[in-house]
Amino acid sequence: MPRKPDTEPKRRRPARVADQIKDWVVAQGLQRGDRLPGEAEMISRFGMSKGTIREAMRLLEGQGLIETRTGPGGGSFVGEVSEERARSLLGNYFYFKDLTVANIYDLRRVLEPELAAQLAGTLSNEALAELEELVSHYAAPAQSPEEERKQHIESLKFHARLARQSDNALLSFLIGFMAQILSDLTVYRKLYAPPNRELWESGRNHQIQLIAALREGRSEDARQIMATHMETAQRLMEAQEAEVLKRFIAE
Repeated sequence: MPRKPDTEPKRRRPARVADQIKDWVVAQGLQRGDRLPGEAEMISRFGMSKGTIREAMRLLEGQGLIETRTGPGGGSFVGEVSEERARSLLGNYFYFKDLTVANIYDLRRVLEPELAAQLAGTLSNEALAELEELVSHYAAPAQSPEEERKQHIESLKFHARLARQSDNALLSFLIGFMAQILSDLTVYRKLYAPPNRELWESGRNHQIQLIAALREGRSEDARQIMATHMETAQRLMEAQEAEVLKRFIAE
């Protein structure tokens, strides 16, 4: 029987060695800031040439997984990819994917109501005050497209800030990332023009109701408020998206 051709492109040796180094770091239990072995030891440990080891280390440095310091006490150390950098890299992946409002809300409708239910009754007074402070930034409807743009961004910060309160790092990251790409989508597709009073009023009211439910520990109410918030926001944002497309075609 003829062998099926490989559909996966063959990875270059330095990339494979970079993966081996990552696996070794995890197996050794190394943490951010821990020193890595010198070049000679790495060559011996992984049985590769100096050039391959150096390129593998450069790949890891480019990914933010190692840090190189020069001067006294210098060398290579375990790094850590920041949340901001991870979002930026993932955002670059989706940059040419032509995401729609519906694509984003398919996930938001599933994840954010559950987040709200989990956090009900668990947030500190300080965390609740931070959410209230964000809502105060759009206390009145926007009077111009520029003000509407700022309010959209502030409203999405509310959701990113709420996500940070979760003990589930993956859930927190995904919700924060979706808030970021929706914010970017709003700006570069100009979904904030013209100002939409219904979107402002509905969003703000739902967020105020949600804060009350979170403070009072009403888990099911928090879930339902967030679910309704997501459904309404999707409907209104898709209408904005359709309006922008219509203007683009007309022009």
